[in-house]
Amino acid sequence: MTGVALVLLVLTAVAPVLWLGVEHLMRERALDGLTVPRSARIVHAAGLTILLGLATATAIVAATAGPATGFPAAAATVIAAAAAVTGGGPVVRAVLQLGGVRAAPTPPPDPENAPAPENPDQTGNPGPEPTDPTEVGPLRGGRVIGYLERLAVVTTLMAGWPEGLAIILAVKSLARYPELRAPQASEQFIMGTFASVLWAIGLAGIAHLITA
Repeated sequence: MTGVALVLLVLTAVAPVLWLGVEHLMRERALDGLTVPRSARIVHAAGLTILLGLATATAIVAATAGPATGFPAAAATVIAAAAAVTGGGPVVRAVLQLGGVRAAPTPPPDPENAPAPENPDQTGNPGPEPTDPTEVGPLRGGRVIGYLERLAVVTTLMAGWPEGLAIILAVKSLARYPELRAPQASEQFIMGTFASVLWAIGLAGIAHLITA
């Protein structure tokens, strides 16, 4: 059963890579005006369901298996940390997308100095540009910060120091405080942080089930 749990854990770490490929394809299609917000929400909902299903199945199998030792235990720790870091990004983007967080509105360009659109649609308007709520929204740089945040969370929990969570969240909140007055910034911060931290906590818990 430990082997099955490790396989499921590997799938949990690999699935976000496939999800990112689908998102990249959607952005390319969005440049051509071929996608609509509803299709993006469907893809994010499906990806979120698959990731949560894999994590849940891994936790169930790990709970029924005996504690791993030696190499399987070390592998479970490393793979769980990798899954926490890579999988949290798609989870956060899906939560923000489903939660209605969008990019902050930008002022219209000056018609006299605006460049001609590269991909105009049939009405003469430029095609929709792909948006990533973690990068284009009111709180920029969310992707890299999320990677570091989840790595710190899963590391502190695996090291048996849960008090470190308070320090991590306090540092992030203080660093982001000046930006939280922007439109939709507080919603993006709360939803993104909760989704990111809860995902990392869940993967740390799965690693504990496999090794304890």
